[in-house]
Amino acid sequence: MPVLSPTTGLHEMLALLTSQLHPDANHKEDMVFLREVFSERSLSYLMKIHERLRQFQLQSLTPVLHSASCLAEDVSDISTSTAVLIVHDTVAQKNFEPVLPPLPDDLDDELEEESVKIVRLVKNKEPLGATIRRDEVTGAVVVARIMRGGAADRSGLVHVGDELREVNGNLIIHKRPEEISQVLCQSQGSITLKIIPAIKEEDRFKESKVYLRALFDYTPFEDKATPCQEAGLPFTCGDILQVVSQDDPTWWQAKRVGDSNLRAGLIPSRQFQERRLLYRVKMGTHQSPKSPRASPSGLRRSFRLSRKDHQGSTKESHPAESTESEFLIYEEVTLYQMRPQDKPRLVVLIGSLGARINELKQKVIAENPHRYGVAVPHTTRPRKSHEKEGVEYNFISKQAFEADIQSNKFIEYGEYKNNQYGTSLESIRSVLARNKVCLVDVQPEALKILHTAEFKPYVIFVKPRIPEISRQCSSPTSPGRDLQDMRQSAEQMDQQYGHLVDRVLVKEDSASACVELRNILERLEREPQWVPVSWVRS
Repeated sequence: MPVLSPTTGLHEMLALLTSQLHPDANHKEDMVFLREVFSERSLSYLMKIHERLRQFQLQSLTPVLHSASCLAEDVSDISTSTAVLIVHDTVAQKNFEPVLPPLPDDLDDELEEESVKIVRLVKNKEPLGATIRRDEVTGAVVVARIMRGGAADRSGLVHVGDELREVNGNLIIHKRPEEISQVLCQSQGSITLKIIPAIKEEDRFKESKVYLRALFDYTPFEDKATPCQEAGLPFTCGDILQVVSQDDPTWWQAKRVGDSNLRAGLIPSRQFQERRLLYRVKMGTHQSPKSPRASPSGLRRSFRLSRKDHQGSTKESHPAESTESEFLIYEEVTLYQMRPQDKPRLVVLIGSLGARINELKQKVIAENPHRYGVAVPHTTRPRKSHEKEGVEYNFISKQAFEADIQSNKFIEYGEYKNNQYGTSLESIRSVLARNKVCLVDVQPEALKILHTAEFKPYVIFVKPRIPEISRQCSSPTSPGRDLQDMRQSAEQMDQQYGHLVDRVLVKEDSASACVELRNILERLEREPQWVPVSWVRS
C-alpha cells in the first residue's frame, strides 16, 4: 500500500487508489468499474475544488457578504460525488406540476352505464384550445375540434366527439354552445370537465407537412362565420402557413411559420373560401380576380421607351396556361435550396411609376458582369454603327419578328416609332445557360409567362419612397399630383400582382437601393426560399 501523509490531497489519494486497483479472477468486472469511476476527470476536478475550499475554511477567511459564505458552503457540499448524486435524486423526485384540488367524492351515478371521465385542466390566459357544437340528432354538446398545441391538446385527455356534461360542477346540457364557450374563455386556473368519452377516441395527431402561402388577408374578428373568433389565426397576403389539420372540411388548423406561438389557429379552408367568394361575386359584392381590369396608370414602359413618345402598348405574348382556382386563396409551397449544379433562378424586377428599375438593374450588372447578366432584347430597327449584334440588341427583320410573335417566343413586345422591340424566352435561357443570374425588368403581365418551374422566378417589386402629401395638392399641375400618381400606381400593382411578389424593395435613392438589391441577390443564392411545390416535384 502507498504511504499517505497528512498533506496528501484527496485528488492525489484518488490517483494512488486507482494505481493500486488490480483485478483478480473473481472480481474483474468490479475492479474495472472502480477504476473507471476513480479515473473520471470530472471527479478529480471536484476533489481539487473541495481541497481548495477546505484550505480557505482552515484559514478562517471572512467573506465580504454573508451570501458569499452560504454560497461557498453550498459549493463545498455538492463537490463530492455522493452529494452530486443526492442532488440529482432530490431534483428528479420533485413534482413541478401545479397542485390541483382533490377530485369531488360525491360523483353521481345518474349516467347509469355510461363511462364518465373527469378531466381537470390548468388554464392561464391562453384559450382552452377546443371548440364545441350541438349534435343535431341527440342535442348533446360535443367537442367539435381540438386546437393543435393548445391546453386541451397538450393534456391528451380531451378528444373530438367527447360529450361535455359539466363545467366546474355546473350542468351545461341546456346552455347554448356560445354560452358554454364564454364560460370556458373566462375561466382561469383549474377547470373541471365532466365528459362522456367518444366511442372511439381519435389517435394522437401527426402534424401535417403541408405549407401554404396565403394569397389574401384574413382577420378572424371580422369574420362572422368563424366558429370561435378567439381561436382564429390572422394572416396577411404572403404569410407562410403550416396546416396541421384538415379534418374539418370548412375550418383548417394552421400555424404561421416564424411565430413563437405554438398553438394552432383556425383558417377558412380553400373550398369554404372559394364558395363564399363565389357567392359574393354572384351578389355583386366581390370582384373576381379573373375579371377584366384596367391597367395601372403610369406604369413604367419596357424596352427603355419614353412614356411621352410611346406609340404602342406592350402586349402579352400569349395567354398563360393556368390550372389555378378562379380565386386567389392559397398556394402550396415548399422550401427550395439551390444546389451547385442547379441553374440560377431568374430574377424579375417589376416597378411602379417612378421606380426607374432599368437604371437599378444596369448598375448591379455593371458592378459584377461575371455573375449577373441581362437578356438582350430583339428589335427590327436598323443597327447603328457603334452597336454590335447580340450586345445592345438582337437585330432581326420585321418578318422574323412577326414569326416569333406567332410562335410565342416573346415574354413581352411592343412598338416604338414604327420599330418593334421584344424580350424573348431564348435570350433569358442563354444567360442562365452561362450560369449567370439573369435580371429582367418587365411589365407585370409577363409574370404569367415566367411563373414556371423552368425559371423559378424570384420577383422583386421596386417602388419609390413616397412622402405624405396634402389632400389639397390634387390639381393636375400641382407637384403633389405626381406623387399621387406614383402612390396609385404602386397600390394598383400590389393589388393585382402582390401574390406573385417575393420581396418588396422601397427605393429611397439610387445608391441605397443598389446596395439592398445586391444583398437580396446574395441571400437568394445562399438561403432557402419558399417556392410553389409544383416547381420542385418531378
